Amino acid sequence: MLNLNQQLKRVEIKEFEIENQIVFNYFDNLPVAERDEKLLRAIYIGVLALMEDRISAFLSKTSNELGTELESLKMIFEMKKELFYKSAIKGNLAEDEVAEFLNEYFQSKRMKDKALLTGNATGDLPRNKTGDIICEINGTQDLKIAIECKFDKSVKLGTIDTKDLFIRRTDTAWSQLIEANANRNSKVSLIVFDISLVDNSILKFCENVGYIPEIGFIAIVDSQKGDYSNLVIAYMLARDIVLNAKTMDIDKDVLGVLVSRIIKDIEEIKAIKVLVEKNIDNNREILKQIEKSILLMDFNQRYLRQFLETGTLTKKDLLSFYMGEEIKDQYKLIEKDINEL
Repeated sequence: MLNLNQQLKRVEIKEFEIENQIVFNYFDNLPVAERDEKLLRAIYIGVLALMEDRISAFLSKTSNELGTELESLKMIFEMKKELFYKSAIKGNLAEDEVAEFLNEYFQSKRMKDKALLTGNATGDLPRNKTGDIICEINGTQDLKIAIECKFDKSVKLGTIDTKDLFIRRTDTAWSQLIEANANRNSKVSLIVFDISLVDNSILKFCENVGYIPEIGFIAIVDSQKGDYSNLVIAYMLARDIVLNAKTMDIDKDVLGVLVSRIIKDIEEIKAIKVLVEKNIDNNREILKQIEKSILLMDFNQRYLRQFLETGTLTKKDLLSFYMGEEIKDQYKLIEKDINEL
């Protein structure tokens, strides 16, 4: 459907159709003569949004550049975000996004695994729907990982030593992992939380990926940023356990030590990556300051040389020297090149 013409630097789309009520209604209400222009504008705005880590940051940054039309888009985004956090719909959205991400990941890695939404289907336990996603390893129904998505701040860690049997039952990470495993008859279970919707008891246990021996894995993602890297780590660790459990007599204490060390090393690598990225940003700022100084030295030197040669500066020269507009334009090009490093 989409082809890139490298010689002409052009995106070519053939036989494109989209079935979406919002998109249809928008273009249906436009005059025919305006539709092509609005389509191109929509693609341009959408590409800019995808280039940003967060859509909200993109909207804030570009609202002045792209006009007041983005204000309504920004309001819609904020409204949807508020509804996401406050309503029950976030559960379904979380399940859909996690399953879609996993299937795209499997496809990119040429894995035969499949992530299947269980929807409203009950499992092995009566009237129980715990276990939002079933992942079949290599497409085999007997090798399953059950995934529960809990974008809910009310869900605590719930370790066995803190459980009070005499109070009203509430969902915890422990209970959901155990329940998902039993209900979906899986080999390993995994629970996914969103960084903006997770209880402190879980964050204290793990900030990225956690492992509870004989219980399951915890993965904390950032759905608003589109960062599901911790889900991949947890899933691949769970997958290794599933594939090897049938041929090995696994000691849970030894396994706990091994997995904990792996997770610790992964978190250290991620921390190093953050430091490197910060250094890249710092080095860019240093380069910008150096380039500014070089431009200023050249600019000032030129006017000094003119003054020494002629003994005077005209009012126009003085204004140009004071305003420094040409140096601003030169710096914009340099700054663009530095940002692209």
